[in-house]
Amino acid sequence: MRGMRIHETERSRALREAETSAEHQLWRRLRGRALGGAKFARQVPAGPYFVDFVCRDEKLVVEVDGATHSSADELRQDAQRTEFLLARGYRIVRVANDDVYRNLDGVMETILAAIGRKTPLVE
Repeated sequence: MRGMRIHETERSRALREAETSAEHQLWRRLRGRALGGAKFARQVPAGPYFVDFVCRDEKLVVEVDGATHSSADELRQDAQRTEFLLARGYRIVRVANDDVYRNLDGVMETILAAIGRKTPLVE
């Protein structure tokens, strides 16, 4: 178990270091409880997956999707991850890189609205 923890930590660190520009911009607005007082973490392990951002207290996952989320295989993997997370009570907000670049305030409003919801959510 301990070896698994170290591997997850190293993988999380590597994912944070390789973050996309969109993830970086969104993280700047989420960190430090800057959005409605909600505490977000980034590149967090969730079972066999890693999620871009998670607010554990609200069981809310925010995924930032780029152009690489369009092939049949990637869409299938996203669907499997979504099913896994929903089965564990997480709610999921998906945002496109382009939305982060062009309408970051709108993305923040969407996430803030999701924080207040307690029903299953996939946007």
